[in-house]
Amino acid sequence: MRIYLTSVFVDDQEKAHRFYTDVLGFVTKHDVPVGGTDRWLTVVSPENPDGTELLLEPSGHPAVRPYREALLADGIPAIAFAVDDVRAEYERLRALGARFTQEPVEMGPEVTAVLDDTCGNLIQLAQSV
Repeated sequence: MRIYLTSVFVDDQEKAHRFYTDVLGFVTKHDVPVGGTDRWLTVVSPENPDGTELLLEPSGHPAVRPYREALLADGIPAIAFAVDDVRAEYERLRALGARFTQEPVEMGPEVTAVLDDTCGNLIQLAQSV
């Protein structure tokens, strides 16, 4: 068994798509209309195009708002991405306009940083050291 798909709720799928591809560097795997303005919109790592997909899921369900507000209020990332060098990614992403809520910090066997995805979520970047 392996992880096939995970999701992150987003306020605006088009805005999220731009951020996750143009800023974070993911590539589009699927972009299929599913009724109204919603889409089945997934991105993947360019390093593993057949790997785990991230669904940029519309946040219209009533349970989503309180869930995300609670995570944001407590500074809890909705998702974590592995990177080879957190400090280098921090500098690269800041140069692209990304806003970080936590600069790179060593946390035991990892270096982590946290950024705002501009669509209602915090994202943790993690590097094993």
